[in-house]
Amino acid sequence: MRPDLAGAKGFIRNSWYVAGRSEDFGRSLSAVRMLDEDIVIYRDTAGKAIALEDACPHRKLPLSRGTIEGDHVVCGYHGLTFGCGGECVSAPTQLDNPPRRAAVHAYPAEDRWGFLWLWMGDSGQADTDDIISIPNFDNPSWGKTQTGAMEMACHYLYIIDNLLDPSHVAWVHLTSFAGAGTDNRPLDIEETEEGVIVSRWIKDEPAPPYYAPILPFGPSCDRKQHYECRLPSTAINMSVYTPVGEGGADQPLSPNAFVNISYNFITPVDAETSRYFWFQHRNMHADDTAMSQRMFEGAIMAFNEDKEVLEHVQTGMAGRKSGYINLGLDAGAMRFRARVAKLTDAEV
Repeated sequence: MRPDLAGAKGFIRNSWYVAGRSEDFGRSLSAVRMLDEDIVIYRDTAGKAIALEDACPHRKLPLSRGTIEGDHVVCGYHGLTFGCGGECVSAPTQLDNPPRRAAVHAYPAEDRWGFLWLWMGDSGQADTDDIISIPNFDNPSWGKTQTGAMEMACHYLYIIDNLLDPSHVAWVHLTSFAGAGTDNRPLDIEETEEGVIVSRWIKDEPAPPYYAPILPFGPSCDRKQHYECRLPSTAINMSVYTPVGEGGADQPLSPNAFVNISYNFITPVDAETSRYFWFQHRNMHADDTAMSQRMFEGAIMAFNEDKEVLEHVQTGMAGRKSGYINLGLDAGAMRFRARVAKLTDAEV
């Protein structure tokens, strides 16, 4: 039988991944699974996020079943106590002879953009400058939705496939992102140092249902679908709308353009499960909280439509009894998967 799609075996580890929303972690022990690794996360007395291997080196009881004392984690079995760097700072049952090899792995952690990021590879290579930059994040003229989180029972690369495929909206998102031209207009594909971009302009067509009530012009418009995925698993889906005649790849961005950017951060849990985090960022209506809420609720509805499809894709591909094919629309995703496979092979 035809082998799995490229990139499906293993994960890129020397990268930053989102563990959760920053607000999800406090002065309690949170168990999180990422890239097939169990991690315990908490905040120290100064509010800094600490992420440690979630297994006491004695008998592997999860440290998340223990307690916090000051900045330290105490195992709930025999009281072995670990500092923020993973070192054992106390062994109550043998105070005069602490175990020399008692230590757990500590993961570099950084709060940014409303999310907590963990470096999942060689700690010596961790550089917070490698976390994605988000232009205009603090620009008061740009509006934001709240941050979202969702679990999907599928391999993370099926989500990436979907996020590099502008065509699927014509069938999956009929009441939200679909619109004339999304089913058959030609796609442009670009490979960058960071990943892959699939995009196209659709001229002089009505706006899709999700955007029509938001746009300050219409009913027809020029529309750009910009679907970008950066290694290891960040997707930037940008929608650009302009009045008819003001859009196109051959001219500068119109001053009348409405731009909405969906930042999507996909974290592999294991080979069959992923967590999906996001927020949306727009270049106007910054203080319109009702609009932000409508856009957030609309995104949840659309992402649940993706979730239903992709979970069935996971089941179908895992249990397939016959071969599968790729379509032309998969070209961007296949390029991204090839980049993933190359990096994962290099890390082995």
